Amino acid sequence: MSSPPGVCQYGTAKLSSMKKAVRESSKGGSQAVLGQVQRQIQVLGVTANPLTMSELTALVEQSVECGDRHIYANHNLHSVYLFHHNAAMRRFYHLAYCTYVEGMGVLIWARLCGHRLYRIHRVANLDWIDPLLRLACERHWRIFLLGAEPGVGDKAAANLTERFPGLQITAEHGFFNRNSEENDQVLERIRAYKPNILILGLGMPLQEDWTVRNWGRIEANAIFNAGNLIRFVAGVVPTPPRWTGQLGIEWLYRLITEPRKVWRRYLVEPFVLMLGLARGRFKETGDDSSQ
Repeated sequence: MSSPPGVCQYGTAKLSSMKKAVRESSKGGSQAVLGQVQRQIQVLGVTANPLTMSELTALVEQSVECGDRHIYANHNLHSVYLFHHNAAMRRFYHLAYCTYVEGMGVLIWARLCGHRLYRIHRVANLDWIDPLLRLACERHWRIFLLGAEPGVGDKAAANLTERFPGLQITAEHGFFNRNSEENDQVLERIRAYKPNILILGLGMPLQEDWTVRNWGRIEANAIFNAGNLIRFVAGVVPTPPRWTGQLGIEWLYRLITEPRKVWRRYLVEPFVLMLGLARGRFKETGDDSSQ
């Protein structure tokens, strides 16, 4: 695939053809696994795949083993808000191979709308990274971390190597000029490393915009938009205890520990979404075949 032009030049037909190519790239894979991607729901005007952690891991394994190139997107209330206010976000999710539920708010709202989703259908990146990288270590997959401030990715990589001895991982910071030769150099480092998993920590919506702009040049089997995950793993920002995730109050922990950064995300954006819902902007339908 040739290198795509800038985001503003993408049209619906171009994106549709690109996504069709993404879907068709997995024709050789297990139909049972591929069937999981076909289960979809509509919630708050976005599409999500109700996948469990084990199902997602199986999909990633298939992407790697088949040599595919797939975007594994996720949704929380912040990404849903940005989806309705940012064209690059919509293009990113249009390209995604699947979109799992990462935020408890999306899961709760889906249940309120009658979708048969349970706690197992919420896959928090902080919970998933350990089993995913444990498998990566066993299979000798290569991991590339892209994002956060200089040195933070290296610290995250060191922490992960300590937890998973033998893990093949490298990192590159996210403070580079995405409209200059620096961007080309980053893409070349990714190409040279040949990662099986690329974890993006550039923050929303920058990481999604970067992915769409460079989609034809990103060489990795599974690509994740992981937001603050690299900083969490590096230990440079307070990491929500996992019991807060079980209770669905990670947002409260982050609001207390990082108020200046996340107050708008948790205190304003959800109400904007509710207003849009009250005005009938969102369609709440979908396939509820997940059990």
